[in-house]
Amino acid sequence: MDSAIDTIAALSTPVGTSAIAVVRASGALCLEIYQSLFGKAPTPRLAHHGDYRASSGEVLDDVVAIYFAGPHSYSGEDTLEISSHGNPFIAQKILEDLLQRGCRAAEPGEFTRRAFTNGRLDLTQAEAVIDLIHARSERALRAANQQLRGSLGRHLSELTEELLGALARIEAYIDFPDEDLPREDRSIVIAAIERIGRGTERLLATQHYGTLLRDGIKTVILGEPNAGKSSLLNRLVGRDRALVSAEPGTTRDFIEERITIGPHCIRLIDTAGLNPAPAALEKLGIEKTVERAAEADLFLLVFEVGRPVPVLPSVIRERLTPENTIVVFNKTDLGPLVIPEGLPSPTVVAVSALTGAGLGNLLEAVTAHAEAFGLNQGDEVIAINARHAEALARAKACLASALHKLRDHGPVELIASDLRGALDAFGEVGGRIDNERMLDYLFATFCIGK
Repeated sequence: MDSAIDTIAALSTPVGTSAIAVVRASGALCLEIYQSLFGKAPTPRLAHHGDYRASSGEVLDDVVAIYFAGPHSYSGEDTLEISSHGNPFIAQKILEDLLQRGCRAAEPGEFTRRAFTNGRLDLTQAEAVIDLIHARSERALRAANQQLRGSLGRHLSELTEELLGALARIEAYIDFPDEDLPREDRSIVIAAIERIGRGTERLLATQHYGTLLRDGIKTVILGEPNAGKSSLLNRLVGRDRALVSAEPGTTRDFIEERITIGPHCIRLIDTAGLNPAPAALEKLGIEKTVERAAEADLFLLVFEVGRPVPVLPSVIRERLTPENTIVVFNKTDLGPLVIPEGLPSPTVVAVSALTGAGLGNLLEAVTAHAEAFGLNQGDEVIAINARHAEALARAKACLASALHKLRDHGPVELIASDLRGALDAFGEVGGRIDNERMLDYLFATFCIGK
């Protein structure tokens, strides 16, 4: 349908009993619907309290309605938001009445897609909306808020402007094929492309941090059988998530739980004990431990106080560094701690998973290590996602190809082609390149009503 006559509607608050429910509509019918409901023209952005009377004449509820005149609305179109009491039956009746008045049910993410289409948001800001909704930690919330306010878009805009300048200088010579690019102009373009390349690299370097913010920091609990790994997991989670037994080797598979420590989301993964002589089923569990260790961002290496430090498998030892490992000596309630030499990390914490002693020190150590993942991001948090990274990697390759041709005095037409490729890739990140299939996939991940 033509968006000028296609008005969408959806419930914008979660289904369920609550204090209020919000039903939202966007499109050209909003003004007519408001006037038919309340018998007067709306004052934009002014809340109106009155009865919601269905087209059948039935009063559905006592509501508060706000009309937003486009383009000064979230979607850039005329928008109507109706707040009713939070009975899901009432909200559904209001939504059904809006559909009877000519609206259609909104698709997932369709309000935000219209905001993007109408120029209210660029694509990085639209993606920040879903990050904001699903943020699991203070750091993730901060990054999403900054991206929603255009932080990534500003960086891309600066790179794009400089790239356009370099491309304009190159294309000035395409109309004069018999003239070589002068040394001075060539050096200016080379310097510009090198700066753009460094800026692109800086953005690409934030992808891993973006993954940590969105998914949580993968924190694997390692140690020999019966060191108290599962007890430590239960203590950190605050409930009995894993079975605990005096019998070694209770954990045969990995157990995962997300928790918040300080401003960070932590994905705790309890693993099977590293037994040097495992039984058949236990061996399968250890293989999964090795798989989880290969993907880990942070390790809690758990030893039992008073026992010799075990020899770890080489594939595990190679992954442990001072930056990604916290050594945890458990069962301090059973005896004094003597710290041995040769540990993989100087960060050592003594705890008792049984009593909770030392848990605060462990939480502080986890927070400090988690903070280090983002220390180089600066005051403005940039955390790109996989789609951004794929486009930026193509831009980087195009810039490298253009530099190579420039230094080899290659044809200006081919140099210009490489720079246009980089420009297109930057455009894909912000959504300046029209790719309906990509947009359909992206907005389908949003919730209905947003």
